[in-house]
Amino acid sequence: MSAFSTGGAPRTDKAPEPDPDGQRPHLIYLAIGFPPAAKSSTYRMRETANQFAAQGWDVTVVNLEDDSWHLESGLDHTLSDKVDPRIEIVKLPLRREDVETDIRRYSEERAASPSTWLRALRARPQEQFPEAAFGDWRPALEEAVLRIHKDKPADLLLATCVPYVNLAAAWRLWEEASVPYAVDFRDGWSIDVVDGRVAFGPDTEEGRWEARILGSAVSLWVVNDPIAEHYRSRYPDFADRVHVVRNGYDADSTPGRAHKPDPASGLVFGYLGTISFSADHLGAVLEGWRRARRREPLLANARFEVRGHIGHGAARGATPQAQALQKAEADGVSYGGPVAKADVAATYAGWDAMVLILIGGRYVTSGKVYEYMATGLPIVSAHAVEHDASNVLQGHPLWTGAHGMGVESLADAFAAAAHLAVESTDAQHAEAMAHADQFTREAIMSKAVKRLIEQFEAEKGRTQ
Repeated sequence: MSAFSTGGAPRTDKAPEPDPDGQRPHLIYLAIGFPPAAKSSTYRMRETANQFAAQGWDVTVVNLEDDSWHLESGLDHTLSDKVDPRIEIVKLPLRREDVETDIRRYSEERAASPSTWLRALRARPQEQFPEAAFGDWRPALEEAVLRIHKDKPADLLLATCVPYVNLAAAWRLWEEASVPYAVDFRDGWSIDVVDGRVAFGPDTEEGRWEARILGSAVSLWVVNDPIAEHYRSRYPDFADRVHVVRNGYDADSTPGRAHKPDPASGLVFGYLGTISFSADHLGAVLEGWRRARRREPLLANARFEVRGHIGHGAARGATPQAQALQKAEADGVSYGGPVAKADVAATYAGWDAMVLILIGGRYVTSGKVYEYMATGLPIVSAHAVEHDASNVLQGHPLWTGAHGMGVESLADAFAAAAHLAVESTDAQHAEAMAHADQFTREAIMSKAVKRLIEQFEAEKGRTQ
């Protein structure tokens, strides 16, 4: 199979075996960030595609070439190991110019005046679609889905965002071939989940696109109830098609109760996740840790290990956050870089408590909260009190609670987690694991995909 692209031909990976009776329905899945991209959203995408394959569908994923992800967020090829081999992956050679590190690819304008070049780059894509970094991908994405559909007719298209330009491709296929589509916004478009405000009004270009897309969509998925409430209120005629599909966690990423904490050799606290929070946010966490170590005997020789990707493109590893972590080494803090998916469980197994650092508030959940819960370890919350992660954590017996980002509150939480790590019982650990069990990604996505297939079939029945 081939698909239209610019700058060279796309690759296809893992072609499915031919279906002998030709009756398997076909899904086109616009999943920019699918494995092996080292992005937090990749786990949700992988499980979604796997569930469609498990429930009798042929799946064609549209993603970017590996070189693009190597440039932007990094690659983790172990993520691909658990992609259902029946899934076909079309990789388009699209890339973000703003994260390019090869100066041989720089234009004369970029080399001479980087700031002027960047302003023009931000404006140019919006001539085709109202999205600053990705709008000019629209022609390639549209032509890709049309070509895939021509080669193998699609029964349904699912677009997951970001980038939101995927919606243009879904709409093009709907207009030209009447292929029904569903949308997985995850965090939403018209709601700024970090600041908790409306991102754009209905009379903007973005607003018109969102209304147009949702007006004909089979279903909309979002990750939590506050975002769902926003969309049900904004589009009341569409309310019954808005569904909360939480992120959940992969059961193979959790270590179980691997060892007993040993304060004499030093408790180990850990953070694993993309380091996308601000330097000030990280600074408050590190100061809280510093104060806790000074006054809590259980933390006197404790260590705080930070793992995950920092920054994008050329900025990776050279950010204010990276510098802050380096300066905190004297306080037992270390930064060990990203962790391959296959090594996540082993990483967690070496820790005695988790530090959940999150941005945003009531509209933000983060997929990491589910995985952290499933370790069965004490959890320190380093986020706003009114945060959706707090809703998910309610009832977890080893959670220190959400008390905001004040350094004294954080210090108290670190101390409380140290005592929980040392003093918790097997019964409390079992209770913590039971609390997490309801959020396995496989269980969540299996139900969500089954419901979407039922909605698709009901809609098809009405139109036939």
